[in-house]
Amino acid sequence: MGTIAGRRCKVCCARATAGRAASWDSCAAVRSEVARNTLSSCIRTGGWPLPGTMSPWTRSCQSLGISHWKKCPRMVSSTFLAQMSPSSWTQQSSASFSSSPLVHTPERSSRKLPGPVQASSQRSQILSSCGCLDTGALSRSPSRPRREAGIRPQAPGRGVPELAEAGGSSSDELRPNGKGLPVDQSSWGQNKPENSLSRQNKSKSEISNMVRSSTITVSDKAHILSMQKFGLRDTIVKSHLIQKEEDYTYIQNFRFFVGTYNVNGQSPKECLRPWLSHDTQAPDVYCVGFQELDLSKEAFFFHDTPKEEEWFKAVSEGLHPDAKYAKVKLIRLVGIMLLLYVKQEHAAYISEVEAETVGTGIMGRMGNKGGVAIRFRFHNTSICVVNSHLAAHTEEYERRNQDYKDICSRMQFCQVDPSLPPLTISKHDVILWLGDLNYRIEDPDVEKVKKLIEEKAFQTLYAYDQLRAQVAAKAVFEGFSEGELTFQPTYKYDTGSDDWDTSEKCRAPAWCDRVLWKGKNITQLSYQSHMALKTSDHKPVSSVFDIGVRVINEELYRKTLEEIVRSLDKMENANIPSVSLSKREFCFQNVKYMHLQVESFTIRNGQVPCQFEFISKPNEESYCKQWLRASPSRGFLLPDSSVEIELELFVNKTTATKLNSGEDKIEDILVLHLDRGKDYFLSVSGNYMPSCFGSPIHTLCYMKEPILDLPLETIRELTLMRLQTEDNGSQLEKPMDIPKELWILVDYLYRNAIQQEDLFQQPGLRSEFDHIRDCLDTGTIDNLSASNHSVAEALLLFLESLPEPVICFSAYRNCLECSGNLTASKQVITTLPACHRNVFTYLMAFLQELLKNSAKNHLDDNILASIFGSLLLRNPAGHQKLEMAEKKKAQEFVHQFLTHPEPLSLLSYSA
Repeated sequence: MGTIAGRRCKVCCARATAGRAASWDSCAAVRSEVARNTLSSCIRTGGWPLPGTMSPWTRSCQSLGISHWKKCPRMVSSTFLAQMSPSSWTQQSSASFSSSPLVHTPERSSRKLPGPVQASSQRSQILSSCGCLDTGALSRSPSRPRREAGIRPQAPGRGVPELAEAGGSSSDELRPNGKGLPVDQSSWGQNKPENSLSRQNKSKSEISNMVRSSTITVSDKAHILSMQKFGLRDTIVKSHLIQKEEDYTYIQNFRFFVGTYNVNGQSPKECLRPWLSHDTQAPDVYCVGFQELDLSKEAFFFHDTPKEEEWFKAVSEGLHPDAKYAKVKLIRLVGIMLLLYVKQEHAAYISEVEAETVGTGIMGRMGNKGGVAIRFRFHNTSICVVNSHLAAHTEEYERRNQDYKDICSRMQFCQVDPSLPPLTISKHDVILWLGDLNYRIEDPDVEKVKKLIEEKAFQTLYAYDQLRAQVAAKAVFEGFSEGELTFQPTYKYDTGSDDWDTSEKCRAPAWCDRVLWKGKNITQLSYQSHMALKTSDHKPVSSVFDIGVRVINEELYRKTLEEIVRSLDKMENANIPSVSLSKREFCFQNVKYMHLQVESFTIRNGQVPCQFEFISKPNEESYCKQWLRASPSRGFLLPDSSVEIELELFVNKTTATKLNSGEDKIEDILVLHLDRGKDYFLSVSGNYMPSCFGSPIHTLCYMKEPILDLPLETIRELTLMRLQTEDNGSQLEKPMDIPKELWILVDYLYRNAIQQEDLFQQPGLRSEFDHIRDCLDTGTIDNLSASNHSVAEALLLFLESLPEPVICFSAYRNCLECSGNLTASKQVITTLPACHRNVFTYLMAFLQELLKNSAKNHLDDNILASIFGSLLLRNPAGHQKLEMAEKKKAQEFVHQFLTHPEPLSLLSYSA
């Protein structure tokens, strides 16, 4: 060992001189799991090799591009194997907790398989002082992939998170797949010095006002798999560890409180302890969900509400008095909010925290309805908590079913390792689903329902419950469980009392507020409502569970890890992976606008573990065209394993115009690349059915026949025609004043929905949109039969799909500048091309007709101005949604025309 000691770096020697064991974190060359595992093998086989021979350690470092491996072989010591245990990893990393006066350092910290990595700030300090390796190379963790629109907030360095704060929402951009308008209250701060300083300056009393008696934050240390240089071997280790999980874990029960409360837009007026702290035993974990947090237009359209802070504080003050809790995460989508707390002593074992939102309201994404979710790992068990608010009204159970399916299919969580595909709700060991699910009691006799409630005949009444019927029919919540309903329905009451609804509508009682679960080792201890709270027209509901969580036995974990590493050491790096594909050619027939088509194939691996990924072709930014997506697009395969890949083809407003004109075709080549292996090529083809959706206004005005009745060459010429053609003496036949498709939609609503309640706010059914689109594209308007809400949503989608909005991009800035001046605003409208001017005037006339019937349809000028402002006025820079100030100006611009109607008849235009 003398030779080894003599070759240590200065920091390592200094530590040895001081009588302390050298920490593996002090030397960058041994920080990777690959290096530690390989060196462990060297120790077990007799220590450092003789001079002139090449050890597995040397080969591993050279193959991984580590040129400084000779500088620090100091790790060959009798203490190394002891330091391989999970407890030593967590002790090394827990030091970073003590840097903040607001954070208490637990005795043990969290761990992730197959091994830990220091927080980036501590790591950089050690590497810099050691001088063994470039500090930038290993301290940088790969950033998360950019989303289709906007970038999610990240944990600073994916290391130790900062203390949870209550304020400061951040909104994600709208995504093409319609994934909500989220407001994410993250526990993790942005890694900025001024933010960090302000947090440190907060007193403990200020923090306790936000989270009572909480002085600890949650540990979410970076995963070794986030280091791309060592991704393959560590992915293999992780996969084997998952397979052998039962060999090194045991089940331990923890108490979970799950609560849901629709607060009907009210502020907290009562102490929440009768709901949150009704049990004598303090829960280990709190999952608290709210719906209808704020019903104001500002919350709906501008996603900002003071109610978030009010209810957050009320919950924090209502937690069980016999324990100290830390807030893990807060996530909000308009009025749907979910809070996650854990006991202080468990915070160190919470990791991989992610939160996402899905809006299912009008146009399939507005956040007045939808779901929010938080997923995390507790010890070695993955848990997902979902809070949802589904469609209202008794007859809309199909819409509720669709909302549930949309949340399940669109809710996706990024993994710590960016090479792995996103996680869905179903990919968790435990799923807890709570919220105002809005399923009603189908018996039409309200008095009979109330009589059964008086008699406490809940089982008789439960036979009429819509959710029970839909679950039995396997339409929703397949595989989920729900406890027995031994409490009276939680909706609808007169606010401030226990009296059933006495309003004009006299809503029938219903079990709207529910808690369901899915997974193993789950025992429900209680399921009840809380009549003492009277703030809302709903009563809060709670469910308490004992959930068996897998906890790691450190000694067994170390032995299992060593066995896996030993077996991997026998594998030769020269092995070349190869796979077989079940299919390489894919043909999509009759592709239509906003109609998802899916083709699948299987990748079957050979005898060598491999990583696969679809890669971009030369001079292309993405691995596929915008209308196509592979799921998963990358992954890892063990020997003799397989994975199914789905190719999803979906044409939306972004891609429809070029497909209509023929500038783009349903043709693409995908390149499937194997790490250290060859490439495989997959061909995608198909035929697109042109649609009025995605076609320019002036093009549709020249199309006097349905678009599918026209030759493709004619559609191409008209779609590519310049907007000014119709104004400069063209020899083409005189166009129609407005597109016939727009007239069909507005005329239908004018005749059938002028008094429809919640028009443009309640979403329609997807199947009905497909029918409406086909009727417009084929001209079979006599067959048009759909709900008013579906037609209204189709109108909004039609306006949204226009490549050039109703108010042309060239007039956008002028409209915003004169939004407070009606005369100037009218002047701007007169400068628009005739077809655009006609469409704007026609729509304003229709909206004015709706406002004349506001007593019935409950619409007002502010709602309509907010909805249509962002559709008629769009930023020419291509932003998917307007900035807040711009959005308000766009709303004000449209609002002027609604409140100062012109003497124009709605019937001035005809098809």
